[in-house]
Amino acid sequence: MLNHHKLVSEIFRETKTIAIIGLSPNLEKSSHKVAVFLQSKGFKIIPVYPKDDFILEQKVYKTLEDIEERVDMVNVFRKAEFVPEILRQIEKRGDVKTLWLQLGIVNDEVISMAKSLGLNAVQNRCVMIEYKKMENL
Repeated sequence: MLNHHKLVSEIFRETKTIAIIGLSPNLEKSSHKVAVFLQSKGFKIIPVYPKDDFILEQKVYKTLEDIEERVDMVNVFRKAEFVPEILRQIEKRGDVKTLWLQLGIVNDEVISMAKSLGLNAVQNRCVMIEYKKMENL
């Protein structure tokens, strides 16, 4: 089993495109701040949000299933009860390598299922904070 820092480092090395589920257009929301940060680090951000047509100058998709291009990571800013459905959508896609549940989002069952599907799975951690930690190593 990879230790946490090695896993996170590997995830960031392999990730180019990140679908952010629950990416708010509100500049004050954590999801927006994290997306801006990730974009500034060279990641392609694909917003998944029920409203709006564009966020951060990127086309907004209503669901993960609507995205036609390859997705390396799914970063979730939704409540834990929505995560099982998100995992079903990830499984259908077949291209996602990492499921990342943001700080405060915990679903042990889904994380276990994701790992059994061969995915990298992280929960209850902020992708931006973890990236900054990697930068400082």
